[in-house]
Amino acid sequence: VYQSKLDFFCKLGYGKQDICKVLENLGQEALEDDVLKELIRMGSKPQALESQAQPSPLKLVARGSCSTTAGSKWLAEDGSDSSGYLRPIVIDGSNVAMSHGNKEVFSCWGIQLAVDWFRERGHTYIKVFVPLWRKEPPRQDSPIADQHILEELEKQSILVYTPSRKVKGKRVICYDDRYIVKVAYEKDGIIVSNDHYRDLQNENPEWKWFIEQRLLMYSFVSNRFMPPDDPLGRHGPTLNNFLSKKPVLPEPKWQPCPYGKKCTYGNKCKFYHPERPHQVQLSVADELRAKIKVPLSLGKEEEKHNHSL
Repeated sequence: VYQSKLDFFCKLGYGKQDICKVLENLGQEALEDDVLKELIRMGSKPQALESQAQPSPLKLVARGSCSTTAGSKWLAEDGSDSSGYLRPIVIDGSNVAMSHGNKEVFSCWGIQLAVDWFRERGHTYIKVFVPLWRKEPPRQDSPIADQHILEELEKQSILVYTPSRKVKGKRVICYDDRYIVKVAYEKDGIIVSNDHYRDLQNENPEWKWFIEQRLLMYSFVSNRFMPPDDPLGRHGPTLNNFLSKKPVLPEPKWQPCPYGKKCTYGNKCKFYHPERPHQVQLSVADELRAKIKVPLSLGKEEEKHNHSL
């Protein structure tokens, strides 16, 4: 009994040391549900099946695990978070600066906070787009704070000014949002802004998909740049996966079936059944035959004979 339970939880991916420790505490006659709960309580997590010393000929698919159809979009990564795995970052400088200045002041310090946040993560390609007229001395109707930061970022080849000029005393400004979306689209990067760019979405169908999938919104909390942990919602990728070219596949969640051994759904049940050690996807009839030790081939021959009659 001890060896069978040890083999069963080893196939699930748990370490032998954790399994032995739980079996010593609960006893060899402990139910598999109780052993699984204790392993989860200890914080033990299943390891990759490929790392097991004795690979199983059958690919184990645990019932109750999270759906892999949604998670398959986020490919596995070898763990290193070098710059080669990180997406380029394109920052809407005007949006970030005005957001940090509470929509009253163009705060260049907010741009610096955003750039530093991505630098600390290891991003090497960071571009900030700001209209050229922001280099002019601040006026009462358009105040600018910490304007020297723009010069420093320009020297570091991070900040890019979008063109603007004066014609007969009137300022002619090029649309900086188009620069931002176009560069991010060509670099297959991330747009950092709280703007939805709805006019550009209607202008180009390809940009519409890109803006919906690659727009990273943010907040400033006590002079701290804070993007959300779930940029595309609770069912989307994590922030680390969103910013990575080769994100990490999320670990499966083990959710036992609420009906337990009384479940009659068979292979249609989407939950995990610890009483089915090999996790073979059998129908209810086949499972009943297995319980009474009737060969599956014999059961199928009986069905063919009944149909012929």
